[in-house]
Amino acid sequence: MLISILTSTYNSATHIEDALNSFLIQSYQEKELVVIDGASQDDTCAKVKALVEGQVFQLISEPDQGIYDALNKGIQIAKGDVIGILHSDDVFASTDVLRKVAIAFEQDETLMAVYGDLQYVKRENKDEVIRNWIAGTSSMEKLNWGWMPPHPTLFIRKTCFLKYGAYDLQYRSAADYDLILRFLYRYQIKTAYLPEVMVKMRVGGTSNVSFKNRWRANQEDRRAMKVNGISFPFFASLWKPLRKLRQFL
Repeated sequence: MLISILTSTYNSATHIEDALNSFLIQSYQEKELVVIDGASQDDTCAKVKALVEGQVFQLISEPDQGIYDALNKGIQIAKGDVIGILHSDDVFASTDVLRKVAIAFEQDETLMAVYGDLQYVKRENKDEVIRNWIAGTSSMEKLNWGWMPPHPTLFIRKTCFLKYGAYDLQYRSAADYDLILRFLYRYQIKTAYLPEVMVKMRVGGTSNVSFKNRWRANQEDRRAMKVNGISFPFFASLWKPLRKLRQFL
């Protein structure tokens, strides 16, 4: 079973080596890297080509409309049966992440998605943990009250994207949340939880940079909830950020 990993880049030369090295050392060998670059002005593409030479990979470098547009391009050209995401400044937490994901899918042909836990780490020191996101198992009740699996740990069969659609570009920061609700809540695809850290994510995401961005993200979350049939989107959108507090404990 081939697993395609999508990496969206734009002027990502600072951390791209860490990200791609964590892909390259994966023990599972049936893997493909798809890098979608937004016409970077630094040496991102040169570093990518040098690092993954001889590997199964695809590289696109052209202007895009942001990360979700880039990921949609990657989904279209990915050759894998399963698609995962590795952001350009994140790393896989161990060498066996893809192997364990593959085992889960191979043991159950009806399984459509696999996810695990995530650690937020300092931007300049990925070994210093700031927050632990212990996802837990999925349920309709939890989804109805703002729960979601960590998007960077989510691996999905490509057939789900073909059947239910990719990222909706009308969202600036909540396209991942909309996609999760669409797949897990509206269409109730079968998922499995692997109770271990799968990805280390450097802090500094676009939706959390400022209060203005956080407010806009909350409004987008509420819109995604309404579109996908969440029962009480106003209250769920208030509860959703409060769930993050225990990640600091």
